[in-house]
Amino acid sequence: MATISLCMIVKNEEKVLARCLDSIADLMDEIIIVDTGSTDRTKEIAARYTDHIYDFKWTCDFAAARNFSFSKATMEYIYCADADEIIDEENHTRFAHLKQALLPEIEIVQMYYKGQLHHGTVYNYDRELRPKLYRRLRSFRWIEPIHECVSLDPLVFDSDIEILHIPQSVHANRDLAIFESMLSNGQPLSKRLRTFYAKELLLHGTQEHFMFAKDYFADLLNNSEMDNEDSKEAFIILARAYRLLGDAPSFFKYILKNIGLELDCSEIFFELGMFYENLSQYEEAQIWYYNAAFESSAYLNIHFSGDYSLQGLARCYDAVGLTDQAEHYRTLAKQWTPD
Repeated sequence: MATISLCMIVKNEEKVLARCLDSIADLMDEIIIVDTGSTDRTKEIAARYTDHIYDFKWTCDFAAARNFSFSKATMEYIYCADADEIIDEENHTRFAHLKQALLPEIEIVQMYYKGQLHHGTVYNYDRELRPKLYRRLRSFRWIEPIHECVSLDPLVFDSDIEILHIPQSVHANRDLAIFESMLSNGQPLSKRLRTFYAKELLLHGTQEHFMFAKDYFADLLNNSEMDNEDSKEAFIILARAYRLLGDAPSFFKYILKNIGLELDCSEIFFELGMFYENLSQYEEAQIWYYNAAFESSAYLNIHFSGDYSLQGLARCYDAVGLTDQAEHYRTLAKQWTPD
């Protein structure tokens, strides 16, 4: 049977930590809790489950904290969990069976992460496979009968285990602060992180956040290595930024640049709807909200091709006294679910 170290990083998780650990502690051979500065009873609760509790000075770097937690593990495999996750009884049984049957050559086990569309997260899927269980020490294997080489790709097993994510609050302000700290310190954002930054801004960014971000995204457009996908993200963020600023010429500049690349972007049509709604030009706004909801696809967040735009239609019909149409779109917005 495989042995497993549970590695967690926590801060002020007294409301949820016991719930998480109660669901998985008996599956673990070692529990490692790294605390990044709790001021509540988090460490007291953790001490009921393990003696392996470590303090780690928070540096606005989740990867550094997770690497520290992994460095303390001693078992064959490492399971990485957050305090706002739980595993129900059915999936607890699946995990127990996996532990008994896990082949030693498997280096990563993926599990289904559920509950991603709630609490304002930036994800577009409610359920997706994520790597959760890792072999601590990797064994290298030779492959190919002739001209042999060492396989650099890990052997990954996709399990049927489901993990339920139940966050207690939205982490947007924390995440945006980390992005801004990175940029202020001259740290480059990878393509993946740029996309997450754009998604976080679009869902939760204030005018102040957009004022900070606009120069960064404008500078990206001058980078010859930027592809069309990168440019679309930048155009969406810059259109929102200049709409919030009330700078119509710059707003339409980036709207048109995006349309030059993509004719059916829900986020761009939504911004046009907001622009005209704010001018009380409700019939014009209706056109763009309708296009966002029914005639286009979302690029960064699926809500812009769904309930957000349907709510915009409802507001505009309400504003011109067409209450039946408004109620129709309000109902559609409530009933909307991602495909």
